[in-house]
Amino acid sequence: MATIDVGFVLAVVAFGWGLSLATYRAFATRCGWPMGAWQVDWPALPITLGLLCTLLAGLYAAARGYGGHTISAWAIPVFGLAWAVFWTGFLRVGAQSALLLGPPAAVLLLLRWLG
Repeated sequence: MATIDVGFVLAVVAFGWGLSLATYRAFATRCGWPMGAWQVDWPALPITLGLLCTLLAGLYAAARGYGGHTISAWAIPVFGLAWAVFWTGFLRVGAQSALLLGPPAAVLLLLRWLG
């Protein structure tokens, strides 16, 4: 029976949602998509949250690579980038949900990593 690597999954989605969150405003203004209140009134806040999620997932990937799991260390940012492209590109306005999903995923990743 196969097991699920919860840390890997959390790192991928935290990376992807964080990247989507950090870049959504740029895509929304360029493509004419609507933005939420945070992205209009306090643009630095969602960008900072997104970057922190991406940074935490990147650090987790680096720690896995240092621990000898080099394939999964490279796979986290690659799959995270693919998740961000899907989340922003296909969901468009729905990509703003990364504001609600990214930070909890990063917190769960941190708790999993430290625990």
